[in-house]
Amino acid sequence: MIIVMKREATGEMIQHAAEKVEKLGLKAHVIQGTERTVIAAIGDKREEMRESFETVAGVSKVVPILAPYKVASREVKPEPTLVKAGSLEVGNGKCGVIAGPCSVESEDQIVETAKAVKAAGATALRGGAFKPRTSPYSFQGLKEEGLKMLATAREETGLAVVTEVVASEDVQLVAKYADVLQIGARNMQNYRLLEEVGRVDRAVLLKRGPSATIDELLLAAEYILNEGNSRVMLCERGIRTFESHTRFTLPLATVTYLHQKTHLPVVIDPSHGTGHAALVPDMCVAAVAIGADGIIVEVHPEPDEAMSDGYQSLDLPTFAETMKRCRAVANAVGIQCGADV
Repeated sequence: MIIVMKREATGEMIQHAAEKVEKLGLKAHVIQGTERTVIAAIGDKREEMRESFETVAGVSKVVPILAPYKVASREVKPEPTLVKAGSLEVGNGKCGVIAGPCSVESEDQIVETAKAVKAAGATALRGGAFKPRTSPYSFQGLKEEGLKMLATAREETGLAVVTEVVASEDVQLVAKYADVLQIGARNMQNYRLLEEVGRVDRAVLLKRGPSATIDELLLAAEYILNEGNSRVMLCERGIRTFESHTRFTLPLATVTYLHQKTHLPVVIDPSHGTGHAALVPDMCVAAVAIGADGIIVEVHPEPDEAMSDGYQSLDLPTFAETMKRCRAVANAVGIQCGADV
């Protein structure tokens, strides 16, 4: 249920109401809105305890949360959430741009890419140090050495680092180097991993599984939010369908639908969503036009030489040209896309 506080409710009143929620065996999530504060009371006993809150000082009303996902719902927080992580800002009218190679291959490669994507207007650097691959014989990433290279690229450029964490036991290690922890599509329903990233002070980019429904994506986000981490970004990276002309099918309608259901920002991944570099620029532009809160794009200095996903990676000049097109569309629809250059 949602406990809606009065506009004039003091900090002490809000704290008292939250403490009462906790004493009754529920979990309290205090959410500061632009006009008033609400407290989401999460737990199995929430409905039967509704009446006990209606007379608490400072409480305006108590209403049930109808959506199966509670903290992620717009019922709890009508205003869109802006997620900040270093140089990256995503949501509430700001379209963040995360760009970089699928895998970190060397310090020269990641630093060169970071400088180029920043010059083109990217606001964060992506790069995989831990790589979950379909085949055990494929390149698995440089692991901590790759993380150190990403940190060096951040020192050189100031770009926030976005990188994937693939196991709960690696969360603390990856958080030591990264600004944003990415949960890949294969791990969207790895609930122990979701809980672990919910306990660290790092923003999270949660990718939709290739066969997951929207409700399953939002409930996965709920695991992270329920642990107290409010900096969650949802990522549409394409789903499996009967089509074979692209690697996955990228449903841009997901952006509009999620904006109606959740306050969390929505990022589009056109690289995995199409699997073909030639299709990525147009899908980046379309994502900005539909109102996406961010795009995450694979970019490599020499895609033909990439150790993973070179076929869907943009080269540096193509990414720069794509950013020009994205900014033009963003100006037309009244949002900010990437950094000013």
